[in-house]
Amino acid sequence: MRDTSPDILVAGGGVAGLTTALALHAAGHGRVTVVEAAPGLRPLGAGLNLMPNAVRELDALGLLDRLEADAVRTRELRYYHRCGALIAREERGLRAGYRWPQLSVHRAHLQRVLADAVEERLGPGTLVTGARVTGVEQPPGGARPRVRIEHCSGGVRGVTHLEPDVLVGADGIRSAVRSALHPDEGEPPWNGVLVWRGVSPMDAHRTAPFMLVAGDDRQKAVVYPMTEPSPRRPGVLVNWALAMPADAVDERFLGDWNRPVPVERFLDHYAGWEFGGVSVPEVLRAADGAYEYPMVDREPLGRWSHGRTTLVGDAAHAMYPTGSNGATQSIVDARALAHALGVHRDPVEALAAYDAHRRPAMTELQRANRRLGPEAVIHLAHERAPGGFTDADAVVPPEERRAIAARYAATGAFDPEAVNRGTPYAVPVRDLAAARTRPGDTPVRARP
Repeated sequence: MRDTSPDILVAGGGVAGLTTALALHAAGHGRVTVVEAAPGLRPLGAGLNLMPNAVRELDALGLLDRLEADAVRTRELRYYHRCGALIAREERGLRAGYRWPQLSVHRAHLQRVLADAVEERLGPGTLVTGARVTGVEQPPGGARPRVRIEHCSGGVRGVTHLEPDVLVGADGIRSAVRSALHPDEGEPPWNGVLVWRGVSPMDAHRTAPFMLVAGDDRQKAVVYPMTEPSPRRPGVLVNWALAMPADAVDERFLGDWNRPVPVERFLDHYAGWEFGGVSVPEVLRAADGAYEYPMVDREPLGRWSHGRTTLVGDAAHAMYPTGSNGATQSIVDARALAHALGVHRDPVEALAAYDAHRRPAMTELQRANRRLGPEAVIHLAHERAPGGFTDADAVVPPEERRAIAARYAATGAFDPEAVNRGTPYAVPVRDLAAARTRPGDTPVRARP
């Protein structure tokens, strides 16, 4: 049977772009191409947390077992004052009543799981590396976009022009697709904070089985394990991210997440930081290296979709790294977009429906992250008791902490009630071949 689904071009082969391809395939779209500027998929980056709403969508795509093969189910989150006092502890994932876990995972593992699935399900030619979208013209009236792609193969450079039925910009915070749609936007705005992140191989006995967020109104540390001990790897990989203000930044690196720097550049600023038996300096000294980037986001847009072109992930709503929502919301974007294209036959109507569904909530989440999201409890504790305390409940009462967490979860649609209703993005599959291979939307059962 001839495939009559639209010809869809996805710009960007990161988490957002690869998940978009898989979600489109699951919805019956067989003509999908992903172009990625890097010459190959490289194991870059550090760790990330996937909230249960994103894990639910990956489970619906049949990827959860592969993902959990090298990930950690996040069971507890702890907030600490800089002085070492515990502010609060929260159960997470299955322990918090979700039907799906929260996962801590290395970005490279997540990307490899997604890329392998794309190759298996859509074919080895679906992901084209060494190809970058450098220009987009979106004619009025619902005409197909004209896309300029620069590519390099075997040292030979070339330019290709395509006119796909649908163009999806999944090309990150410096998105060429977004720039073409909003040419006067300029650079991502910096908020005056530098972030360092990295991964440390550690002895399992020198780590803790929880995620911690600690600091005050100037400095912050986030530390958590993202692998379990195993016979092939007795140690664990620990992810960490640090943040503190800086006087200036080289604007060439705005939006560059992978600039390597030595750990010694910032190690002394975290001397004496120990929380729940986790020594931050010890974790940092165990790292092979570090990445530095200015904390930037993007101003919310008044629209993501222009005719047959739209945005997902950081290209649509880059936000501060607070509350574990970067990769999480990219995954949900992908499923929501595929759902819209499955429900609406007209691509222009589909992209408009996707925009109307996702953009308002993501705008609110971007603004919530600028207000520090759930990590506001650390700043409240420091503001009210800068020298420390013995009674956390007297400083930030439990009902106030719960209200902060509940508001944030509701904004991102990852509160237990919303998540446990199941995916809202299941769509009828258009062709029989896709129907035979499409994974079910059954939630994972709790494992010991």
